[in-house]
Amino acid sequence: MDNDDVITTLNDLIETTKDGEDGFRACADDAKDPTLKAFFANRAQACAAAATELQNAVRSYGGDPETSGGLGGALHRRWVDIKSMITGKDDKAVLQECERGEDVAVSSYRRALEKNLPVEVRTMIERQYQGVLQNHDQVKSLRDQYRSA
Repeated sequence: MDNDDVITTLNDLIETTKDGEDGFRACADDAKDPTLKAFFANRAQACAAAATELQNAVRSYGGDPETSGGLGGALHRRWVDIKSMITGKDDKAVLQECERGEDVAVSSYRRALEKNLPVEVRTMIERQYQGVLQNHDQVKSLRDQYRSA
């Protein structure tokens, strides 16, 4: 895999993590439960840190890192906003939309890990992927708790 392919892969993940950061911030704004607000805010900060790490990696490969999310993330956030207005922004609906966003992140990281990446890049992406899986599982668990409540 040449440098351009590595940079493209990393920039795709930057868009994904920036989308996650924005999505978690939106969920923090919409959530009513203070525990959920804190959880979402914490996850937004973790996504921001992951994006910074990816941006540094792009620079180390001589590229220009992405600085914002992708169009898909913007469209998803808009859908979350519309759905939240309709449902009254209850915490269960916020968690359902958040889980959908995390499904996208899981897929993005899986696609990246299917590539023949340099060892140090693969190691970083695998570590971040574990965090994405943890986010997804936590959101799903919280959604299930709110669904049964």
